[in-house]
Amino acid sequence: MDFNVQSPHEDDAMDDRVRELLRANEELKQLNARLSDAQDKLMQSEKLASIGQLAAGVAHEINNPIGFIFSNFTTLERYLGDLFQMLQAYEEAEAALAGSPILARLQMLRVKIELDFLKEDIPTLMNESRDGISRVRNIVQNLKDFSRVDTSQKWVRADIHHGIDSTLNIVNNEIKYQADVVKLYGDVPDIECLPSELNQVFMNLLVNAAHSIQRERGTITIRTGTQDEQVWIEIQDDGGGIAQENLSRIFDPFFTTKPVGKGTGLGLSLSYGIVKKHHGQIDVTSEVGTGTRFRVTLPVHHIEEG
Repeated sequence: MDFNVQSPHEDDAMDDRVRELLRANEELKQLNARLSDAQDKLMQSEKLASIGQLAAGVAHEINNPIGFIFSNFTTLERYLGDLFQMLQAYEEAEAALAGSPILARLQMLRVKIELDFLKEDIPTLMNESRDGISRVRNIVQNLKDFSRVDTSQKWVRADIHHGIDSTLNIVNNEIKYQADVVKLYGDVPDIECLPSELNQVFMNLLVNAAHSIQRERGTITIRTGTQDEQVWIEIQDDGGGIAQENLSRIFDPFFTTKPVGKGTGLGLSLSYGIVKKHHGQIDVTSEVGTGTRFRVTLPVHHIEEG
């Protein structure tokens, strides 16, 4: 009777093949996870680009009527100035109508329409209206600056402070009820960057800072400065802080400490990728109950891929 008995060498070979298959399977799992992560980031990036294109288009459409309203308003102010001069001439001529029924009728009309009040209130209304139109124009311009889509991925020199200020205006509604913003800007040079992508980083950090403040009102402090051939931007809040066990995971895709439905977990992950694309660094320090500080460091000059 024949028995198939495997030799120890055959057993060892089988074990090696099994281990090799398991190792290959594990590598394949890791590769699939990286591909899935890259696909998620690409989809989010494309979504942001589409939103940016839409916002830029809307800003352009709003800018056209605002332009002719502003032009017409300037003309209206000039017309009103001429009318006030004519009105003053009429008032000076009233003395020549003393005792005339026309003077009595003019005086009754002056009281009826509250002419003295109108002469004071109209300039005030015009100034307030001009200020309102100017604010709308600034908001539209900030929206255009913020949502500029660099489809060609062209690196340009840009003012970091201008990008932060534009972003603050865009996310103002997220912040104004939660915190006061303190800006401590240093003397920093323009840097070579992709401005719209850095604006996304600023937006994510600012919105996260506002959301971290749970009490009635807090403070968000923005600092900038230079070190060697780099600029740095710090965004600090006095919110609830991040637990130490979560600090090492905050840049992981889909990780979030926000309640379900309040965050995608992609904001900081995308921000990390954008900063790395700029050959920069993003660091975080936090203490529960005290607050969180993000520090973004960026090179002044674009580093070409080697």
